[in-house]
Amino acid sequence: MTQSRIVIKGLQHAVYRCRDSEETRAFYEDFLGLPLADAFEISTTQTGRETSVLHSFFQMADGSSLAFFEAPDQPFEFREQHDFDLHIALEVDMATLHRMFEAGPGAGIDTRGISDHGGIHSIYFRDPNGYVVELTARVDGGSQPADPHATLADWQSRKT
Repeated sequence: MTQSRIVIKGLQHAVYRCRDSEETRAFYEDFLGLPLADAFEISTTQTGRETSVLHSFFQMADGSSLAFFEAPDQPFEFREQHDFDLHIALEVDMATLHRMFEAGPGAGIDTRGISDHGGIHSIYFRDPNGYVVELTARVDGGSQPADPHATLADWQSRKT
């Protein structure tokens, strides 16, 4: 059975847990410059269960958001993520990439990079929750990606 392709218009929001909403706001709004666009408390779930959760949204220029849940009464294991496990990649222009690379250490934020990935350059931070946040800028005239299906097939044939 062939399934028709769904046309996704774009990312509306991606959600992560956070330890503390104010610490998270300070990083995403004050440091990265993403405005706090919405925040609301959830006291009852859709199934009628009582809870106490704050849901906050930080808006990006394209209208999509990064959102966070702070749920103090619900256990969640926060741990530093390896870049290969989980990271959030956000696009900026090259001037902003270099400005933020300089700003990170001055703000006491662990900053890594600048990494050259061919068509993009990237820098990396850790947010207060341990998530890796990548800022990436396109390189004019950067390398074009190879055929992704061929790359995947080659990988599958060689991995152990």
